[in-house]
Amino acid sequence: MPHSRTNKTLVLGLAALGVVAATFTTAAQAQELNVYSYRQAFLIDPLVKAFEKETGAKVNIVFSKKGLLQRLKSEGLNSPADVVLTADASQIVQFDQEGLLQPFKSEELKGNVPAQYRDPNDMWTGLTMRARAVYASKTRVKEGELTTYEDLAKPHMKGRVCTRSGKHPYNVTLTASVIAANGEAAAEDWAKGLKANLARKPQGNDRAQVKAIFEGECDVSLGNSYYFGKMITNEKKPEQKQWAAAVNIIFPNQGDRGTHVNVSTGAITKASKHFDLANKFLTFLSSETAQTIYSSGNFEYPLKPGVKMDSLVATWGTFKADDTNLTKIIAAQTSATKLMDKVHFDD
Repeated sequence: MPHSRTNKTLVLGLAALGVVAATFTTAAQAQELNVYSYRQAFLIDPLVKAFEKETGAKVNIVFSKKGLLQRLKSEGLNSPADVVLTADASQIVQFDQEGLLQPFKSEELKGNVPAQYRDPNDMWTGLTMRARAVYASKTRVKEGELTTYEDLAKPHMKGRVCTRSGKHPYNVTLTASVIAANGEAAAEDWAKGLKANLARKPQGNDRAQVKAIFEGECDVSLGNSYYFGKMITNEKKPEQKQWAAAVNIIFPNQGDRGTHVNVSTGAITKASKHFDLANKFLTFLSSETAQTIYSSGNFEYPLKPGVKMDSLVATWGTFKADDTNLTKIIAAQTSATKLMDKVHFDD
């Protein structure tokens, strides 16, 4: 749900976005930065505080779960936004395709973030990484029984797989990665096999699939890696600790291309009135200080080599990530969406 932060952070639903525009218009000064964020406040606030302390600048943020692309389009070059933060690479590509971004200019950032997690034209950069993992029942899935995404579509998994909608961006991007790795025909066969192995119609979010494993409805599911940490440490909903305790986390395809990963991202808007400060902010978010804050706040993986993982995440072990440039995978998303429709995955 939207979250509020007094004075400089405003979290508003779409109905109130006009109020934010007025706030930004009057607040924008040389050493103020305006940010639109799809990432949640509990993640971004500590980073902003650290940046403000380091630079003396002030950062104003709009947090929203949706609508920021449409808002920036409607505002055009009059937009107060300098920076956009998204939870998924496919989201920032939409901003780029609409011509709403401009390249960052930071060799330090390029040194911090490996090339496969940045746009080749510097229109956006990854900031943190998560794996699209497999969650497997500790009692009903034998060690070595499932080691690849391709295994999910094999006959021995019949009636044992749970997943959210095939049209959700997490699964669309995973399917796009299968297209990038194996070609469209092979990906279609995989999607058909995966659908044939479902224990139930696609529904719910990633955590709901782990609950289904706990309750015996299925044996394996697809889910982003950070949800494992969120369930294990969930004091407000302690039942989720039981769900997590019932599963192992598996990082698929360690013997070939590696596990599919996606990134949260940042970019500078074309309308930015404070380019230098925006550039400095993105560079800061790629620094060791920010990467450490990021990874400990949401159980994600830092992108800057050498930065330590969160201590809980470290207990899951290291893994080989698919190093295909994300722009190639995202380019296959349209085909992936059509493919999921073609096999009637959600029906």
